[in-house]
Formats: sequence, structure tokens, C-alpha cells
Amino acid sequence: MIKYLNKNIIETLKPEIEKNIENSIIPGEDYIPVSGKVLDAKDILFGLDSVIEGWLTSGRYTKEFENELSKYIGSKKSILVNSGSSANLVAFYSLTSDKLKSKAIKKGDEIITVAAGFPTTINPAIQFGCVPVFVDIKLGTYNINIDNIEQAITNKTKAIMIAHTLGNPFDLDPIIDICQKYNLWLIEDNCDALGAEYKGRKTGSFGDASTQSFYPAHHITTGEGGSLNINSRKLQQIALSFRDWGRDCYCETGCDNTCGKRFNWKLGELPFGYDHKYTYSHIGFNLKVTDMQAALGLNQLNKIDKFVIKRRDNHNILHEKLKKLEDHFILHEPTKNSNPSWFGYMITIRNSEFIKRDKLVRFLENNKIGTRLLFAGNILKQPAYLNIKHRVIDSLENTDNVMSNSFWIGVWPGLSHNHYDFIIDKIEFFLKNEI
Repeated sequence: MIKYLNKNIIETLKPEIEKNIENSIIPGEDYIPVSGKVLDAKDILFGLDSVIEGWLTSGRYTKEFENELSKYIGSKKSILVNSGSSANLVAFYSLTSDKLKSKAIKKGDEIITVAAGFPTTINPAIQFGCVPVFVDIKLGTYNINIDNIEQAITNKTKAIMIAHTLGNPFDLDPIIDICQKYNLWLIEDNCDALGAEYKGRKTGSFGDASTQSFYPAHHITTGEGGSLNINSRKLQQIALSFRDWGRDCYCETGCDNTCGKRFNWKLGELPFGYDHKYTYSHIGFNLKVTDMQAALGLNQLNKIDKFVIKRRDNHNILHEKLKKLEDHFILHEPTKNSNPSWFGYMITIRNSEFIKRDKLVRFLENNKIGTRLLFAGNILKQPAYLNIKHRVIDSLENTDNVMSNSFWIGVWPGLSHNHYDFIIDKIEFFLKNEI
């Protein structure tokens, strides 16, 4: 908690901070963004407290944030990194470690995923040299079609790595059953879904590893930042190694000789006793966070339940208002047995002959209403992915439909009834003049 800011400093800074982070959005006058950070003065003061302490890399705030985050999600260990994309990178590369012996993912192995999502869910597999195997999604939930997963499995399949799309959990029970049946790893990309639940249990606690993002667009923010959550102690140490240069030593920053035999190891072809702090068992990265980021995130985490409730409320408000337009749009629905932590509200046009997605989106944007597509759409159509080695199961019919006919609107806590009244009025005006 705050240790280095005294009462006088706090009382002096607080009014100026509150003025700088004021964030009222007037429909029709201001742009209504699809996402945004929700900060208060205490968030900023936590960050300042860390700066004044002078411990600029990972420190006491990092440790406390990791502990509180793992408790919240329901996992054994949370490891902070500098982005959600880095979390995906570390989570995947951890499963390639030789320390996992026969279970280690090798180059050429296959990873089951979807093409309708964010690139960094599948980039680590491609960058390592694995083959992504793409399964279609279902309209309405926009998650993987579980009916097609088993036909994607071969003797080269090693993992399933997919996201809870826009905060809506994928159907975890059958996917976990498949992973157990075929001895597959499961990585949950939970970056858009912090606080979501499946059968009363937090997403991010089911897989062998899960990932979170704390970019300002997400449920809580550290500016840039992310985390991975892991239950296996062996995977924890491997993940820390990949995050911290690939070193074999697992001492926290500022600590020495945690293992009690710093100068008594014999690893690789190094001489006996070579300093364990400079012994590397993986070809790793440096993806740590600063303590300032962790301090901000720690205080943000205190408000996560309130943020999640507001996102659910906003999603429900928009859903109710859109029901009268169901003849024109497929509405967003939760996965069975889930309680989503919505990142956005997805809308799919039913008849593209009469309503053109691009024209509607341009109309909304021109009226200062923010919209987004489902990230890469069909990632195989993206210029960077045209020539990657991959397999497709059946067809990607729904993925292509979403690429051409879907968009989403924000439900972040900075929005309320008056914003959605304005949005619906504009959509209705567009439909009246187009159909």
C-alpha cells in the first residue's frame, strides 16, 4: 500500500489528478469510444508512490499484484509481463521447454485455434514453427465450434490455444474433456475476459496456462502490461525462465541464492559451480514490468468486480434495445453455463444484400460512435498470413461471415443509458433510410 506519499502531498496532488482524468462523454458532441480506461486519483497516487520509492523494476508492488491477481482468478501463480501479447508468447514458449520431455511442443506440431481473433493468440505458435489448425466459430457466441474440434486432431496435435471471445467464455467442459482424452495442452487467452465465469468459476483458472492483458482498453489497466496464470510449479519456473532472459535461476529481482546452491550447479557444459544467476536453460526474452505499472494495477484490481458488473449491465442495456431490430441483426449471446465479462457487444447483419456492414460502420463513425471489427476477421485473409503453413477443418463459413458482416460496440464502464439511446437512434435512422 502507499508508504512514501504523506498526507499533505496526497491532498495537494489529488484535485489536480482528478481534473486531468475527468472523462465525461456527451453523445453527439464527443466521440463515443468502444473502450477506455477508468482511473481515479488513487490509481495515479499508487503509481507515484512507487516512483518515489525509487525501486523502478519489479518490486513489492509487483509481488503484491501477482498475489492478489492469482487469488482473484483462482490460480496458483500469476506472473506479470509487459503486455497480453507477451503473456501469450511466454505461455506458449513455456510448453516448448525440453524440461517437459515428451510433452514438450516441437517444431512442426499442430495447434488447434480459430481464425476469427487477435493475431497474438496464434503468433507464438507460428513464430516457433508450429502449424495452426483452424476450426470455425459459431455465430451468436463467436467462440470455437466444439463439434469440429475432434476431427482436427492428428498425432501431431499438441495443444488448443483460443480466446474467450469478447469476454464470452468458450465452452470449457467439452474442450477440457477433449484435452484430457488426447493429452493436449490448453492455453486460455483470457485477455478480453477478466472476471468472466464458467459454472461459477473464473475463466483463466481452467487451462494449463492463461493470459491477461492490462492495456487501457481492457478490464483493468497498468498502461501496458499483462500476466500469465499457471497452476503447475514446473511450468511456473519454466515461464519465469522464458520471461527473464531464459536463465535457469528463479530468484526474484534483488534476491540471490534462493535455491541455496548458487555456486554448486553443474548444467550444460559449464564448469561446476558456474554462477546460477548467469546460467541459461532456455533461449528467452526480457518481458518484465516496472513496479509503477504493478502499483497502478494493484489498485485497479480493487475495482474489478464493479467494472465487470458495469460491463454486464451495459451489455444487457444494449441487448434489450437491439431486440426490436432482431430481424436485421444476429444479437450477441452468452455461452451456456457462463457469466461473461463482456469486452464488447457483437452485431452481425442477417441480410447483407440490404444492409452493408461497411456503410453502417462508416455512418456510425461519422456520427461519433466508435465501432470495431472482430480483430483480424479471418486471419488467413490478412497480408502477413497468406502464405503460412496451416490446416483448415471443414470450412470457415462463419468466420468469413463475421469478417464481412459483423462489428462490435463498446460496453466499457464509461458508457451508460444515454450513450446507448443515442447509438440505437442512429442505427434506426440508418435502417430507415437504407431499407
